[in-house]
Amino acid sequence: MDHIKPFAGKDSNNSALSKTEFLTFMSTELAAFTKNQKDPGVLDRMMKKLDVNSEGQLDFQESLNLIGGLAVACRESCSRSHKYT
Repeated sequence: MDHIKPFAGKDSNNSALSKTEFLTFMSTELAAFTKNQKDPGVLDRMMKKLDVNSEGQLDFQESLNLIGGLAVACRESCSRSHKYT
């Protein structure tokens, strides 16, 4: 969570990411993912899906879902690339 913590609290709540902070996090820490998206609404949909209590910010538990989802995506990507090598 050390990667997320510096981004939290700039808008108000220092223990959660606002939508603006989430977008900043994604464009900074996951720049390649963000730049490679053909659909401009993908980050908005990610935020909406991760924000399970619909309060407009990602708390600690919700941000863990982001990290877990990224880990699963990376594992799947690595598995696919090893199949073809």
